[in-house]
Amino acid sequence: MRELDATAPDFASQLDDLLAWDMGIDSAVDVTVAQIIKRIRSNGDAELLALTRQFDNVDAASAAELEIQADELAAAWARIDTAAQQALTLAAQRIRLFHERQREDSWSFTDELGCELGQKIQPLDRVGVYVPGGRAAYPSSVLMTLIPAKVAGVQEVVVVSPTPNGERNDMVLAALHLAGADRVFTVGGAQAVAALAYGTQTLPRVDKIVGPGNAYVAAAKKQVFGQVGIDMIAGPSEVLVIADGSTEVEWAVLDLFSQAEHDTSAQAILLCTDRNFLDRAAKLIESKLPAMQRSDIIRQSLESRGALIYCQDREQALTIANRIAAEHLELAVAEPQPWIAGLRHAGAIFIGPHTGETFGDYMAGPSHVLPTFGTARFASPLGVYDFQKRSSMIQISQQAAAALATQTDLLATSEGLEAHALAARVRGGDSHK
Repeated sequence: MRELDATAPDFASQLDDLLAWDMGIDSAVDVTVAQIIKRIRSNGDAELLALTRQFDNVDAASAAELEIQADELAAAWARIDTAAQQALTLAAQRIRLFHERQREDSWSFTDELGCELGQKIQPLDRVGVYVPGGRAAYPSSVLMTLIPAKVAGVQEVVVVSPTPNGERNDMVLAALHLAGADRVFTVGGAQAVAALAYGTQTLPRVDKIVGPGNAYVAAAKKQVFGQVGIDMIAGPSEVLVIADGSTEVEWAVLDLFSQAEHDTSAQAILLCTDRNFLDRAAKLIESKLPAMQRSDIIRQSLESRGALIYCQDREQALTIANRIAAEHLELAVAEPQPWIAGLRHAGAIFIGPHTGETFGDYMAGPSHVLPTFGTARFASPLGVYDFQKRSSMIQISQQAAAALATQTDLLATSEGLEAHALAARVRGGDSHK
């Protein structure tokens, strides 16, 4: 794991090297995905069945066989034990409670000229949610994506999730039951994204696609954007822990491990203003790592993309934190408020030493679908607002038309748009001769 010093003259270039990651999609992947999309657009269900057979080893006679019915989801809920039901229920309650506060309502006002202006805010009609399957099963992601959509009032939520070799995960199915999925299909990859974007004879076309996936899913989302909305193109997961030396070293180390165990490409960074704390962290990492269940993944992640960084003071640490714009940012400091004031960029901010990022993944309430790879500079966590759209509402009174016509005429004429100018002029009381 790299040990860096922010006071070193070449630190800026070292940080750039640490943060470097190719967010582009491999050209071969792009070509393959484009071909898959073309096949789905041309032949719908037939190609979806062929590709599902090819990639997931699931042989279905019709696309209807790939749909999981509501009673099957309910049966999975009944099969999981009471403790699992209680954990999912508590998480769902907390996620719903948080996101209900994000819901926006239509609004309007009347200005001094008598114009009624406002916004009509309404939910999307139909949303597609991609839930990863195969080696990983994430019931928490089911709740974190579906519940905000349901709170927003989306009329129909269509879920796609691959089931390689036909294996279905009861916790995922139970979460889908609890979250209120309307339709669920056991398809994945670029073909599932294409089916959601364009529709097939069986899968309905959606208005927006959300949820994480592999490189093929990411490439497909990029290629269908414009036909449908998408949430984001997510990179590897990240955590930035900021410490001042006042908290438990073990907590910070375990939080680094928590992120690193996701993927060998995940990034875990510790910033600290106390050199002794960083030294203790480095020793503890080496002593605890061999006993971790996913030690090989953690070690590769920390060695390739992790770092322990010394900062001389809070101001320097905040400058670096804002440069990183991490997906998850932990403030493991004694007095968080002065730090919060200086933070501008982060997907989610975990305040105080007891607020481990792991709570955000499962139980805190805000969606854990967050911007990665520095996109927190301009992007936000997945939320209810992602499932609502806005229409501007404009009603011009006769008095307002008369008052605004001359200036509208002038601006339209300056742009060489005669019909625009005439349309304003006649409403202002002048007739077109």
